[in-house]
Amino acid sequence: MKQMMLFRRLLVGSLVTAALTGALPLQAKEWKSITIATEGSYEPWNLTLPGGKLSGFEPELMADLCKRMQMNCKLVVQNWDGMIAGLQAGKYDVIMDAIVITADRKKVIDFSVPYASTPASFIAPKGKLLPEATGEHAIIKLHDDAKEIEPAIASLKQALKGKTIGIASGTVYTPFIDAYFRDIATVREYNASADAILDLQAERIDAVFDDVTFAESILAKPENSNLQFTGPKLSGPIWGEGEGLGFRKSDGDLRAKLDEAIKAALADGTVKKLSEKWFKTDVTP
Repeated sequence: MKQMMLFRRLLVGSLVTAALTGALPLQAKEWKSITIATEGSYEPWNLTLPGGKLSGFEPELMADLCKRMQMNCKLVVQNWDGMIAGLQAGKYDVIMDAIVITADRKKVIDFSVPYASTPASFIAPKGKLLPEATGEHAIIKLHDDAKEIEPAIASLKQALKGKTIGIASGTVYTPFIDAYFRDIATVREYNASADAILDLQAERIDAVFDDVTFAESILAKPENSNLQFTGPKLSGPIWGEGEGLGFRKSDGDLRAKLDEAIKAALADGTVKKLSEKWFKTDVTP
């Protein structure tokens, strides 16, 4: 959901010499404790409670995973637009912020197995654009194929022609909006999804496009009772493999530990239980 960072340069010198002479690899880190960065403002995935405690689907899931691994875990807050850079700089060990696994992101960082998979949708003031789609048209599954996408979103493009669309910058949804709506609408990017919602309520923009689970949490708030989903929800491989944890490419041993814990949490129903608690639906991949 964010701008891609430059590739890290590989270490040279003694490490290269060791590899060329057949030396044994460096001993793996024990990982008795880890630091995990999250945004703390992408409700209900993660949120900051009064007093500063982090809560939400992901912090509760991470607490479960760390218990399974018998590892001490510390959660810290990091703005979304600097999250990958901070990971690469060693400020923390894992990033956890509803990060969709995509081929482009995998060129820069590594990912765990997915622990969730969710659709996306537009939301807008009631009666201003399209009504929420229902029945067999409620959710449209899409692949990354323009010939498939264009007819599927024709009604949305017609409704949004000449309008202003808000989108969080650098998300997995940003290239989609750029590719299919920038030619017919004004696109305004925001550092955080919550900021786009504020401008939607202030009538500075006409619609916001974001993850359905985030949108549902927004629509559930009394102050947003004037908003609604507009048109169909869009799901499928177009958004990548699902949401996963992000790691430095050098930390494959840590990734393997969390992969094992996530698979166990999926198998015993913990992820489903937490997703139904926070999203009121099952988002297991």
